Amino acid sequence: MVVPWRRAFGYRWRMNSNDQSLARIAAALERLAPPPPTAADPGHGHWFGWDGHALASLPPARTTPLSLYCGVEAQAAQLWENSRRHAARLPAHDVLLWGARGMGKSSLARSVVADLLGNGHDLALVQVMLPALATLPALFQALSGTSRAFLIFLDDVSLGADAAEVHALRSLLDGGVQARPDNVRLIVTSNRRHLVPRSLAENDAEAINPRDAADDHLALADRFGLRLGFHACDQQTYLAICAAYAQAHGLAFDPAAALTWAAGRGARSGRVAWQFTVEQAGGQGKPL
Repeated sequence: MVVPWRRAFGYRWRMNSNDQSLARIAAALERLAPPPPTAADPGHGHWFGWDGHALASLPPARTTPLSLYCGVEAQAAQLWENSRRHAARLPAHDVLLWGARGMGKSSLARSVVADLLGNGHDLALVQVMLPALATLPALFQALSGTSRAFLIFLDDVSLGADAAEVHALRSLLDGGVQARPDNVRLIVTSNRRHLVPRSLAENDAEAINPRDAADDHLALADRFGLRLGFHACDQQTYLAICAAYAQAHGLAFDPAAALTWAAGRGARSGRVAWQFTVEQAGGQGKPL
């Protein structure tokens, strides 16, 4: 016969033993798990990323000198001047870069920042992954405590028919309760001028008035004070881009080979010209 107090004591001992084992396992897992990353200081550095939770420092972006941009000189000049004004804390616009794929929209945004930094301007670029779009208010709060200028970079945006996202971004751009602070401007790239599908049916198939749904989306693009279009380049511009790359990197240039390369890809663009340059550099045994 087991004495009741002994039975209770044994039960408590087993429970305490199990608790201690679990505590040791939890402590071991804590030691194995990496510590959470420390948020970057927005007051130091020039290249950042935002994943929706914390600001992270990034290494300097690899950029193309502005002198090598052919066919988009006017767009580059306008983006540079707007960004310079913002860096100087002068009035500046949020920017929408829209148009053909591969014509330098994304790379130009980074190249402009790098050029301004090289000329002594204090500016920082924060690239935001699209899934983190809803957390922009938290990012704005993190950046509002510093006086320096920031460019928030949203790459390849197409908001489709998500009305909640459209209204949220409109509010952030144009005076809503959670509007962006004065030291922040946005640069957004999109293959579509209005950030949304072209057909009314794609915009909102269930809307009572599809025209109203489309107008609601178009009003988002109107919030960007500076809208720069990038159009597919013709043969002459494509060859000029290839020639500029070849000269910059000391490569022999064959126009016929450049045209054959573009024909094989069914497109002429700055991206295709760079891919041709990579091919030529490898074949000629020269680094880039």
